Amino acid sequence: MKKFILIFALSITILSCKNEELNPDRFKTGTFEIPEGKGYEKTIIIRQDSLQIEKYEDRIDSLSITWENNFNYTLQILHPKTAIDEEPMHIKITNLNKDSYDFEAVIGHSNFIQKGTIFKKSN
Repeated sequence: MKKFILIFALSITILSCKNEELNPDRFKTGTFEIPEGKGYEKTIIIRQDSLQIEKYEDRIDSLSITWENNFNYTLQILHPKTAIDEEPMHIKITNLNKDSYDFEAVIGHSNFIQKGTIFKKSN
């Protein structure tokens, strides 16, 4: 009987634990940073619902964010200033880590793929 209770308790403990580390939902809201380097200026990103605000250099951009699924989303600049700003950015999450994810970004229908890492700073 003791063996059954021990196995039951252990099973409940294992099944009730969520693996938040591998859950991409935690990257849908919060404050993030793309560090300077590899073609990027240091960028601070604030995400809330369907809005993303990016701060870099002397600019602040507001973008709409549409999640296609947990690993793909599209960004669209809300007030484009150039023709390239009018093109949607398609983002694919390629790897999840504890506090960051790697991504590939494509602007419009370009064949050029920009790669980078986004780090979560706060909820």
